[in-house]
Amino acid sequence: MKITGIETFLVTERWLFVRIDTDEGISGVGESGFWGYPRGTLGVLDTVEKYIIGKNPLQMEHYWQYIYRNNHFRGAALGGALSALDIALWDIAGKYYEAPVYQLLGGKTRNKVRLYIHVRGETAEELAEDAVRAVKKGFTAVRFSPFPKDFENMTKSELISSSVSLMKRVREAVGEKIDICVDVHGRLPPSEAIVLGKELEKYRLLFYEDPTVQDSADAVAQVARGTSIPIATGERLHTIYEFKELLERRAVAMVRPDLCLAGGLTQCKKIAALAEAFQVGVVPHNPLSPISTAACVQLDACIPNFVIQEYMGEDKPPKSEIVKTALKLDKGSIIIPDTPGIGIELEEKALKKYPYTVRVLDTTLRDDGSVVDV
Repeated sequence: MKITGIETFLVTERWLFVRIDTDEGISGVGESGFWGYPRGTLGVLDTVEKYIIGKNPLQMEHYWQYIYRNNHFRGAALGGALSALDIALWDIAGKYYEAPVYQLLGGKTRNKVRLYIHVRGETAEELAEDAVRAVKKGFTAVRFSPFPKDFENMTKSELISSSVSLMKRVREAVGEKIDICVDVHGRLPPSEAIVLGKELEKYRLLFYEDPTVQDSADAVAQVARGTSIPIATGERLHTIYEFKELLERRAVAMVRPDLCLAGGLTQCKKIAALAEAFQVGVVPHNPLSPISTAACVQLDACIPNFVIQEYMGEDKPPKSEIVKTALKLDKGSIIIPDTPGIGIELEEKALKKYPYTVRVLDTTLRDDGSVVDV
């Protein structure tokens, strides 16, 4: 079997899909997680295509190493390209061997994948109401940002007070049986993240996500030492080496690799194994499309230290239209499919309904004009 072509699809401002075709009529699909600048990843794919055409698609590890180690230019654009290619190649491998990808990676360790879903609201009451709606749908874990609107211009005392009020209202609304995840999105320096963390400890969070910027493993470790809430981070990291730094510093209770950014299934299986050696759980990052979700589920199915899967809902357009058959939901979990490959197929005709649009830069500024981390 040989690779005969690669086709890319830019969809909306966020999604970049890759389809790899073979001479045996088997195709695989993947997705890039470099959603901020997808055309940067397209440039990488244009170069890689010349190399990979004519190759046997079943040598995923070799191609990953060949492309990654080609030169000294690495980072998110390359990570997004490698991830999309890797997922598509595993999809082909599963179809070739007539098995789900997780079967090729060691087999199932569970039958379903527990999800947490994002809830939103500009006021504490709106946030609580959305959380209750999620619970009524069967979800047993919800996630939200604890920051109110215009948080960047609040005093530190006002911000902490408002964040605690939001948390208190959501906990009261959903009760004690529901897990709550909080995403700070790296907006606080370590000292302030520790103060907020201590205030939130009594609400028994499942995890405290990205409490400070991920650029420094030492900064994350500082927060971890300052609060008893489990720290989860890693969605912006590209390599196993960066995760190793977090783990060696005992900075995290859960790692958050993005399969569409951190090297696809090939590398994220290694990241999960490295985390396992440190008694650390895995919570895959997933802000993208059903293709990303399907890839995540394959990893979740076969690793022993899986904790919970990020999920943003896929029952409405465009997500509901761009795949032929959705993964099956069951009371806040996804039933692990037994379909060959990653278990999902693009509906390519529907992609034309959602053409690519260039993202507008809208970095948040404070009233004094200074830049806020996002």
